[in-house]
Amino acid sequence: MLPIPADIFTEPEDVSPDGLANLGPLRRLAGTWQADKGIDVNPKAEGPERRTFIERIRMDPIDPQANGPQLLYGLRYHIHINTPEEDITFHDQVGYWLWEPATGLIMQTLAIPRGQVLLASGKAGPDDRTITVTAKRGDTAYGICSTDFLEQAFRTDTYRCDITFNDDGSWTYLIQTELFVRGAPFNHRDTNTLQLVAPPKLNPLAVIASDRAKENAAAGGGSAA
Repeated sequence: MLPIPADIFTEPEDVSPDGLANLGPLRRLAGTWQADKGIDVNPKAEGPERRTFIERIRMDPIDPQANGPQLLYGLRYHIHINTPEEDITFHDQVGYWLWEPATGLIMQTLAIPRGQVLLASGKAGPDDRTITVTAKRGDTAYGICSTDFLEQAFRTDTYRCDITFNDDGSWTYLIQTELFVRGAPFNHRDTNTLQLVAPPKLNPLAVIASDRAKENAAAGGGSAA
């Protein structure tokens, strides 16, 4: 993290509108992804349960975001998971992946429709082949917040997401959440390797900038390239 400047209000002026071009290591996550061999290990009354799941993830670039002088680029994502045995959604998750080029800070926001949210963080360079983000219960910066029921019955103490970008363009994640269930710790694990099924689209501001460049080129008789 950079030192907090005296001027916390003025936003950067020379900001590239192209979200895809400024995602750093997150660029490899952009697009729509799918896989059918995910593995989930979760707690049950009779002991750990291992499930295979089918996963689809869509990650769309967003416009640049500024917290005063802090500039972030990112992806808005939606994860939908089913199992071969059931029609009902097994897991649904939304959030953002964010990157701060000035510091290498990576953040993941996560929200699930069972009453839990978190903000995880890590560091990475623009060409790194692996990224890791973590969050911890009770941390006021990068923490975990759960409903009363989850806090008492399935307390989440830590969250860790490790992503590896593979040579064939796919990427593999391992998510580990350290739970506290019925007086004992439990390491809840999810892993999968995703394949690209659709390329990403431009973020809204980049589309506007591209269209405007084409209009100006047409009006001037030149090229928008």
